[in-house]
This record gives sequence, C-alpha cells and structure tokens, in this order.
Amino acid sequence: MPTLGPEAATTLAWAMAVLLILAGLAGTLLPALPGVPLVFAGLVLAAWAEGFARVGGATLIVLAGLTALSFLVEVTAAGLGAKRAGASRTALVGAAVGTVVGLFFGFVGILIGPFIGAVAGEFLSRGSAAGAGRVGVWTWVGFVCGTLVKLVLAFIMVGVFIIAYMTG
Repeated sequence: MPTLGPEAATTLAWAMAVLLILAGLAGTLLPALPGVPLVFAGLVLAAWAEGFARVGGATLIVLAGLTALSFLVEVTAAGLGAKRAGASRTALVGAAVGTVVGLFFGFVGILIGPFIGAVAGEFLSRGSAAGAGRVGVWTWVGFVCGTLVKLVLAFIMVGVFIIAYMTG
C-alpha cells in the first residue's frame, strides 16, 4: 500500500481541517451539528498539520476557552429569553422538547420548535394564550441571540487562529 509523503499528508490534514471548520460554521446555524466544537477540532487539526510550530498551546487554550463559552451560551440563551418573559418551568421544558422535536423537521423546525414548545408549555402551565405567546417570542429571541453569539465566537476563533498562524 502506498504511503503519503510529508507534503501530501500536510495537504490532506489541511483539507480535512478546512472541511471541519466549514461544517462547524454551518453547525452554528443548524443545531443538529455541534458547530463550535467542529470549528475547534478543525483548528486543532490545522495546528497539528504544522506540528504546532505556528499555533501553539497558548492559542489552543484560548480556543478551548471560547469553545467552552459557546457551550454556556447554548445552554443559557433560550432559557434567559424565556426567563425574561417570566416563563414557567413547564415552558422551559417545552422549549427544550420543541428544540429536539424541531430537529426532525429541518431548518424550519429548528427555527420554530423552541417557540412552539415554550408556548405549549406556558399555556399548559398557566392557561393564558397572551402570556404563552409572550414567553414563546422571548424564548425564540433568546435562541436566535444565542445562535448569533455562537456564530460570532466561531469567527473569533478562526480570527485568533489566523493571527497566531501569521505571527507564529
């Protein structure tokens, strides 16, 4: 079986890294994909492809911290939006269930699943259609804001990597 030479192996590693980063950027918008972790994996692979000579441990620690921050954003964003509207615990559970169910209905399901779940949960809990609608809207606003923050974090990570690579 033929083996890859060092240049071909580096090129292959870079190609795989770019694919992971692109999939990760898409994943920040599509909850079915672990967006920011894929970006991080791609950046680590790119650093590895260069033997960590240009992008070292300190940069990777910063990138890992930004990845961890993205998890915090993902877990809290929709909940903060719902809390802003005074959501019940049932509405929060409904939003989580709506998010999971929405995954099975493509992009539209991903967008409206948390809203429908929060509305249903709040209506079941308190019986007020107006209150349920308000909670649904704020849950959705939180979800969208969280998604935008994760996208910004992913681009910051790529920027940090590029700066480290160019100056390393």
